[in-house]
Amino acid sequence: MKFILAWTTFFILTLNQTSSAQTLTLPLQLDYRLIKKVITDQLYTGKNDSAKIWHDPHDCSYLTLSNPQVAGQEGLVKLTHDVAAQIGAHFGGQCMPLLKWSGLFETLQRPTLSQDHSVVSLPVTKAMAYDKQGKKLDIAKLQELIKTVAEPKLTGLKIDLNESRQDLQRTLSRYVKKDSADELKAMLASLRFNKIAANDAGIAIELAFTPPANPLPLTATAPFTAKEQRQWQSLWHEWHGFLSKTIAQASQDSGSEELRKNLSSILQDMDQAFNAGVTRQTDRGADPIRLFFISTWAQLSPLLQQLSKQLPEAKALQYLTFIAATDVMYPLDAIGSPFGLGISSDGLRNLVRLLMTEPQQPENENPAL
Repeated sequence: MKFILAWTTFFILTLNQTSSAQTLTLPLQLDYRLIKKVITDQLYTGKNDSAKIWHDPHDCSYLTLSNPQVAGQEGLVKLTHDVAAQIGAHFGGQCMPLLKWSGLFETLQRPTLSQDHSVVSLPVTKAMAYDKQGKKLDIAKLQELIKTVAEPKLTGLKIDLNESRQDLQRTLSRYVKKDSADELKAMLASLRFNKIAANDAGIAIELAFTPPANPLPLTATAPFTAKEQRQWQSLWHEWHGFLSKTIAQASQDSGSEELRKNLSSILQDMDQAFNAGVTRQTDRGADPIRLFFISTWAQLSPLLQQLSKQLPEAKALQYLTFIAATDVMYPLDAIGSPFGLGISSDGLRNLVRLLMTEPQQPENENPAL
């Protein structure tokens, strides 16, 4: 989630707004597999995605949830969990189980915004427990335990912008000139969740923000000098190597030779577009970077979506995060069309120059200190 917000904020900062600042909105669609990752990181921190949400001092009585599954149902988020409960008595150093039960615990939860629109929570609207044969739980003591312990834990799940702002500022500050630091801070302070709704595919969030009053300048920049081109080739060699390994991993994960060919073709197009973008002066209409992103994402996004459905969940999350983050470029492009947007050769040259001019760390300096 922080990566998605960081990528979104970076592109917002490139809006070259010529009119007075106004609140704008961007749609974000978060796949339920991404939502599951957020939920698991907060609650299911035990072995094999489990959460012992209640137990007595001797661990003789306990309530454990595990194996969370997330889906949509009629505008609500449906969470299904395996549940194991035991009520026991501790005598003479021994635990005597008096009642053991296992089954499924299902909740329907409505995505809800806080008053300041900075926090998304998931209050429980309906909860049901039943055994593996589908019979509803009718043990009053366990029903009460689930209601008083499990439901509040699930209601406490959240996505909190306030917890992300400082991390986002640290992440993005390396891409922003020092004299633009205040603009970045103000931009992050303006981020709000404007609307939220669950659907069959995930949670749709409308992210509201106020563009910078003095945004990052997007004036035309000169093509790279011979020295900069040598630096660029070194940097691009690293990027190209990383992307080549990613393609090889994706084709191996999917077992699809066709996917490998398609991704390799896209990488070749990227190679040509990026090198043209940094070495030639072009107008907006013929900008190779704009043309590459606008034409290529329509091909790449469905390929990655298809791949993510074939992969184990941990690997699929990498692709889903990238898809959700990159999707923000296109509504931003529509918002920024009268103003100008940094999906361009000028934007790439500005970014690469910032990366190339960062102070280099002394070789004997320990980066961990």
